[in-house]
Amino acid sequence: MPRSMTGFARLESKQTDHTLTWEVRSVNHRYLEIHLRLGDDFREIEPQLREIIRSKLQRGKLEVTINFQPEQAAEGKIGLNSDRLAQLADAFTRIDAQVPNCAAVNLLEVLRWPGVQITQELDRDTLHEQALALFSRALDQLIEHRTREGNELANFIEQRLTSIGEQVALLRERMPEILQAQRNKLNGKIAALQVELDPERLEQEVVLMAQKADVDEELDRLDTHIAEVRRTLKQKNSLGRRLDFLMQELNREANTLSSKSVVSETTQAAVELKVLIEQMREQVQNIE
Repeated sequence: MPRSMTGFARLESKQTDHTLTWEVRSVNHRYLEIHLRLGDDFREIEPQLREIIRSKLQRGKLEVTINFQPEQAAEGKIGLNSDRLAQLADAFTRIDAQVPNCAAVNLLEVLRWPGVQITQELDRDTLHEQALALFSRALDQLIEHRTREGNELANFIEQRLTSIGEQVALLRERMPEILQAQRNKLNGKIAALQVELDPERLEQEVVLMAQKADVDEELDRLDTHIAEVRRTLKQKNSLGRRLDFLMQELNREANTLSSKSVVSETTQAAVELKVLIEQMREQVQNIE
C-alpha cells in the first residue's frame, strides 16, 4: 500500500535525571532530504540517525529535532557555576566600559549561557543509546501516520480509476453508434448535393473516416494503464515515481482521444478523463 510523504511524530521519554523529546516532520519531496537539529550533545549520533532514516524511508523532506532537558543538581534549586558567572560578569564590565549605556543584561539569557547552570553528569554512551532507541520509535510513529494518510490517498485514486473505467466503457459501447452516425451524416451531405459518386470511392472515404475516428487502441491502453495503477497501489516498495509515470501515460491517451474526437460526446469524455487524471496526479505527488 502507498505511504504519504506528509506526517508528524512527537515522542518523549522522562528519566530520573533528564527528559528526551524527538519531533519529526515530513513533507513531500522528489528525493529523501534530511535536516537534523541535534545540538552539541548529540552530534556524534548523526550518522546513526541518518542510517536509521534511510533504512525506513525512500522519499520526503524530513525535519528532525531533539530536545534534551537535564534535571537540576538539587530539586527545587538551580545549581550555578560561580566561576562561569564571574567570567561573564567580568566580560559585561569590560563591555560596559567600552560601550557605555549598552542594553541591560537579561538574567534569563545569562541562565541559558553554556556552563552557567550545573547539571548532573550523564553517561554519554547511555544517553546516546536512549536517544537512538527513542528516535527509532518516533520514526515508526511517523511511518504509521504516513501509512494512514497513504491509505486515504489510495482510496481517492481508486475512486477516480473507477470513474475513468466507466467513461472508457461508455465510449467503447457508443463507438459503433457514433461511427454509424458519421456514415449517415456523410451520406446525407452527398445526397443533398445531388451528385453521383463512385460507390467504391465513397466506401473508401467512409473507411478512411472511420479509421481516423477509431479510438479502440486508445481505450485499450487506458484499460491497461488503469489495471497497472491498481497493481502498483498494492506494492510495498516506493511507488510514487511509477504512479507519476502512469499518470503521464493516462494523460497522453486522453489527449489522443480528444484529438480524434468527431462528436461532442467523445470530446466531453476526453475532458472528463483529463479532469480525473489531473486530480489523481495531484495526489500522487504526495506518495512516497
